[in-house]
This record gives sequence, C-alpha cells and structure tokens, in this order.
Amino acid sequence: MSTPKPRRPDTRTRLLTTASRMFAEKGFQETTIADICKQAEANIASVNYHFRDKENLYLQAWRFAFQLDLAAHPVDGGVPCDAPANQRLAGRIRSLMGRIDDDNSHFFAIINKEMAQPTQLLPEILVKEINPQRQAMMAIIKELLGSAASEQNVQYSHASIIGQCFHFARMKHMLANSQLPFELPDELDATAYTEHVIRFSLAGIAALRQPMSGNGEI
Repeated sequence: MSTPKPRRPDTRTRLLTTASRMFAEKGFQETTIADICKQAEANIASVNYHFRDKENLYLQAWRFAFQLDLAAHPVDGGVPCDAPANQRLAGRIRSLMGRIDDDNSHFFAIINKEMAQPTQLLPEILVKEINPQRQAMMAIIKELLGSAASEQNVQYSHASIIGQCFHFARMKHMLANSQLPFELPDELDATAYTEHVIRFSLAGIAALRQPMSGNGEI
C-alpha cells in the first residue's frame, strides 16, 4: 500500500510562509510581491484577494512568524502559572532565548530588518502582540522585587533581562559573519548563556530587593 502524499498547504499559508522568510532575509523594501508569488507558486491576484496589498501581507507575515514562534516556544516556558515567581521568570527567559536561537524563526529577523530600514508599519502590531508579554514579565519582576519596588526599577530590570537576551542574538549574527570584535571564552552555547542570564538576573533582582526592604529606597 503506497504512502499518501502530504497535503499541500493552501495558497494563503504558502504566501505567509514564503513572505515571512523573504521579509526576514531581504526586508520590506527589497522584497517584491512578484518574487513572493513565484516562490509560493501563487499568482498576484491571490495576494490581493487574501491580503489586499503588500503592506498588509507584511503585517500578517510578521504575525504568522510570531505565532509559529510561540507554538514552538510557549511564552511561559512550560512553567505552571502557580509556580514560584523565580521559576516563572526563568521559564519566560528560556522561551525568549529559545525563539532568539531558533534558526527556523523569522520573527526576530523581520524586526531587525525593520529597525535597519523602518517602514512605520510594525509599531502598532508590535504593541498589540508584544506588550502583553512585556506586562506579564514585569508583573513577575515586581513580585520578586517586592511591593516597595518603584516602576522605574521594574522597567529597568525588565530592560536588563531583554538586553542580555538580545545581545546573544547580536553575538550570534556577528559570529556567523566573522564580525565579532572580541574572542568568546567558549563556543557560543545558547543553553549555557540562557542559564547564565537566569542566574545573573535573579541574583540582581535579589540584590535590588534587599536595600528596598530595609528603607523603601534604592
């Protein structure tokens, strides 16, 4: 008995898959609808039918890539919502680092292209999709810092964690392009780096909490 052939993705899915990859590789300006359609084996009329125009296809391709990332790397890192705060924060850091290190992910690559060549198309959708994750992580950080923590300390702690994670992406990119201006002590190990970020961040938060618990200031 012959094995049935896998079902071909529908036109809309093929367009989104191809567009997210091409926007990640070339950016919005350098990617044409004609090129997307050629690689997706679709016609230009199908883009008009499903997405209206290139701008909306760009937005939907980013959202498509984002949802694929979340499916592969759940935002909570598999940690239950009733787990201790330090475990919940660790889970979210592992999820973020997993997405950053995933070579099949186009989500962060599209953002990087957007930062290099702004289109002004993504900010609204970024706020809508990313802000809930940002607020959830900051709520955990505030829980760890304690009730005396100022909003500034919560935001700075969050920025510190995100900055450490994105620095890994920068090092990975520079290493791949032989542009790293310094030597790494070891091979660039995503797992080891992730655990370092977790330990460093939790220790930093604990150090911030202690002065605040003493006199309410830092």
